[in-house]
Amino acid sequence: MTTHENQPGAAGARAATEEGYHRGLGSRQVQMIAIGGAIGVGLFMGAGANIAKAGPSLVLMYALAGCVVFVIMRALGELLLYRPVSGSFAEYAREFLGPFFGYATGWTYWLLWVVTGMAELTAAAIYVHYWFPEIPQWVSALVFLVLLFGANLLSVRLFGEIEFWFSMVKVTAIIGMIVIGLGVLTFGFSQAGETATVSNLWSHDGFFPNGIGSSLLTLQGVMFAYIAIELVGVTAGESADPERSLPRAINTLPWRIALFYVGSLTVILAVVRWTEFDAGVSPFVAAFAAIGLPFGAAVVNFVVLTAALSSCNSGMYSTGRMLRDLSSNGEAPARFGRLNGRQSPAFGITVSVALMGIGVVLNYLVPEKAFGYVTSVATACGLWTWSMILVSHLRYRRGVLAGRLPASSFPAPGGAAASVVALLALLLVGVLMGVDEDARISLYVGAVWAACLLLGWGVMRRGRHLPTAGGPPQAELAAR
Repeated sequence: MTTHENQPGAAGARAATEEGYHRGLGSRQVQMIAIGGAIGVGLFMGAGANIAKAGPSLVLMYALAGCVVFVIMRALGELLLYRPVSGSFAEYAREFLGPFFGYATGWTYWLLWVVTGMAELTAAAIYVHYWFPEIPQWVSALVFLVLLFGANLLSVRLFGEIEFWFSMVKVTAIIGMIVIGLGVLTFGFSQAGETATVSNLWSHDGFFPNGIGSSLLTLQGVMFAYIAIELVGVTAGESADPERSLPRAINTLPWRIALFYVGSLTVILAVVRWTEFDAGVSPFVAAFAAIGLPFGAAVVNFVVLTAALSSCNSGMYSTGRMLRDLSSNGEAPARFGRLNGRQSPAFGITVSVALMGIGVVLNYLVPEKAFGYVTSVATACGLWTWSMILVSHLRYRRGVLAGRLPASSFPAPGGAAASVVALLALLLVGVLMGVDEDARISLYVGAVWAACLLLGWGVMRRGRHLPTAGGPPQAELAAR
């Protein structure tokens, strides 16, 4: 067995540099990308429907899911410091589980971001509708798609800078909303008056107003809210100092979850009782309107629009990198592997954006259902990706214990046991998606997608001896 640059530190950094990318993401940008990944439309938009189902207990669902996500991210962090590469999820699945799993994970993560891009465009169009109801949703979605596409073709540094400022707006706004909410609870100013009280968290039919079962069914929507947190792993190949910036970004995850999700929702549900929120309306916008701050509601609407565009921007970035990783291993057409003069995988981004355009069509055909359809499919893709991270982590740990692999400089707390518990939690979410009639469409799409993957694998394997095409010596890695 050879480690072929699988050493952590400098060797891993050299391997990433050899991928051809420009290390244009500084520590400041990686940190803010990680923070911004914790704030998206799953919170700003999806929380409205979930509050209607779970009531105040949604806060607990976000906390539980956050614990699972932190385990996943620490497992990914251990792998990233063992070998920091772009396209990390697919690379680790390929190394520790075999070439088919790398192929399936890469294409599934690509699909995740294509579908998530559709969700973000849908949300952004809904937010524009708040100010300009005469503009059709599909028109707004198309305009945003074109603008973000142009930004992603220019350079990774521009992507990082746009994402930095998008995330800065979101972080500042969330903190401001929490401060205002605490002020309302403490001093009583606002139209909410005496109805703004911490007792709202339990006084209207209890903490679980619709039963524990209904609360659990929101987990698939809650997990969608956390999609994009793992994006920091995709930035590894273009981070200027992965040994320093990646652990720092991952270790800030607990306070980000506590503040942005658990903290903000707790304050909002205390200020305005849960029965006042409806699906399809951002609870943050509704809360500011309820306490008599319509200007504040407009500001929050701008913030949630920024969150949607931020996530779509990240999706375009991710899809191009994942297609290039697949191409370098002979699992996608060679043209996806080419970089333009600015070291950007332009062709892969272009094809992905063209497919995101399906979201524009959905906004034209079924504007009221578009968001729900695409988020459930994206969640199913996310469950697969996170599961592959955890299983790869278990196989890596086994290799370290056997002395066949070097230990990472960033070991995950809880080790293999924590990854097993997180895997069981993801399995539970998958079962709940099958039970939930609204989310069941993702399982149907998943079955069709699995058939497409198997068909594609068979065609490429017969034509190109796929298991040994490109990349590291796959036969050797699979034998581990």
